Amino acid sequence: MNLRTCVHPEGRFIVGRHSPGFKVKNLRENDYLEALGSLEDRTAVDNRANFPMGDVHEPGADLIYEIANPFPFRGATFINSAWADPKAGRPDTIGLAKPARCSLFKALEQWDPELPRPEKIKFLEALPRPLRLALAQASTDPDELAAMAGLCCAIQFDPESNAPVGLGYKKHPTGHEVPDIRDHEVFEVLVNNPHLPDPYKNAMVLKPGIQGKSEIIGEYLSEDKSTHVFEYLRRNSYIPWGHFAANMANDAIRYRAADLSPQDMTGLRHLYYQRIYVRVAQELCLPLPGNRGCLSPQALEVLRTALVAAIQKNPGTPLGFNASLWGWNYGFGAAQSGHRLHASHQMIHQQNAMIPARIPDTTGQTDSPCFAAGDLVADFITAYEKAHGVNFFDAYIKAIQTNERTDQRPTGSASLVVHEDENVILFAPKAQVSEWELQLMAKTPCAHILEADTAMRQSLDTGIYMAIQALEGLGATMVTSIELSGRLDRFNSGQHLVYAFIPRLPYAPGTFSEAQLRFISGCFPEDFAHGCRKKLTTIFRAGSVPAQSEGP
Repeated sequence: MNLRTCVHPEGRFIVGRHSPGFKVKNLRENDYLEALGSLEDRTAVDNRANFPMGDVHEPGADLIYEIANPFPFRGATFINSAWADPKAGRPDTIGLAKPARCSLFKALEQWDPELPRPEKIKFLEALPRPLRLALAQASTDPDELAAMAGLCCAIQFDPESNAPVGLGYKKHPTGHEVPDIRDHEVFEVLVNNPHLPDPYKNAMVLKPGIQGKSEIIGEYLSEDKSTHVFEYLRRNSYIPWGHFAANMANDAIRYRAADLSPQDMTGLRHLYYQRIYVRVAQELCLPLPGNRGCLSPQALEVLRTALVAAIQKNPGTPLGFNASLWGWNYGFGAAQSGHRLHASHQMIHQQNAMIPARIPDTTGQTDSPCFAAGDLVADFITAYEKAHGVNFFDAYIKAIQTNERTDQRPTGSASLVVHEDENVILFAPKAQVSEWELQLMAKTPCAHILEADTAMRQSLDTGIYMAIQALEGLGATMVTSIELSGRLDRFNSGQHLVYAFIPRLPYAPGTFSEAQLRFISGCFPEDFAHGCRKKLTTIFRAGSVPAQSEGP
């Protein structure tokens, strides 16, 4: 059986190397020679090199490393050595510069230092809409952003403090009350700009109910009140059967990973575990606490063990909803053209849902399994063990721990590991589906969150926190995170939980290569992992992992 994976059964990575050298027959009939310009000393520059007389011979083009993804359904990665070599052994070269400060108001002051604020606002009003969108995205001037907010929607102010307290509303043709927003795109870009003053964020988009009538059906509040998370129900969702959003509350504003605490991550993830466990318990008709409130970590673990026992007691009775779905769109981006660059909006939040086991067709006569990405992992590891007689994840973890540099250099770090404890490993994948991808993986068989005990859950939460801190520390502002997990009613499958953190970087839009599952990279994963470790050391000073709280 030919399985397209870079993980060798012996526990090492397989890396392909293209050493291109070729001849190309010249089929051009005519020459079109033209002057292109001149140097400073007036020496002419022309396009003669573009029109060779004979055939073309390339004796040695750039080395390209081809690495099949460990999971075949994720394609293959191609690392261009000409881009990656300058970064080899130089982790400080890996990162994005912080965006420069931007303010139209300040630029106008350079033109006229005495220009009054009302006149500046008139400039904002006169801007063509694409420029207004660009400024809403790029401005770092809180006063300017507040002025733009007043132009794109009807804001109501406290008559004494003059602080924004809400929005004006109007009647929709359907009879519903809707916020009076004059330019929805500019509004959405503005409320996602971290530099918009917090009172405006709260009045425009964060106050519970300001975005609509989605019910708040869960809450996490730490003992010191520093962490506060709401759980929203999205009834009519793009995910069938609805989904849930754990969203930082309006009295705990978090727009950047640098503002996010370990306790915040505990709260966001606690609501995920709690909701999935409670939904499974309801399906199994297990008793739940009668009072409203957030389950303690101890109560959550008691419920988890009861769920596992009940499912294992009746192994032939599958759950109706037997897969969990978790994801995190971190950060927001929009272009002046109106193209959305990332899907997140308004504050740090994470989403989860449950997936049915099967779905009937439109005739009602037959049904088929519902799609869950983790099933692709399960199918592959079954085929891998059948083909090679070894557990895939055992071989994969060994390959990570004994990795050799992709470029075979004797110098430079060879480690892919960014963070590790007794339960999980955070690492740079040997084959990345996005430059700067990180993955978090359980080190022992733990296919889904029902198999994750308290210690494992805390390790997962810490690993997720470390991943987003490292990526933002290097300059990533938009990161998509996903969980690849097994079916909740299957135990001891040999599958391991995997989380992938996939940044969206400048100059790297999805193109035909990515559509063919060919992922292009200009950095060796070993150097990227080294850069992440250095960044985390800087963030946490001593390189230590911040302690996780025990919960509410």
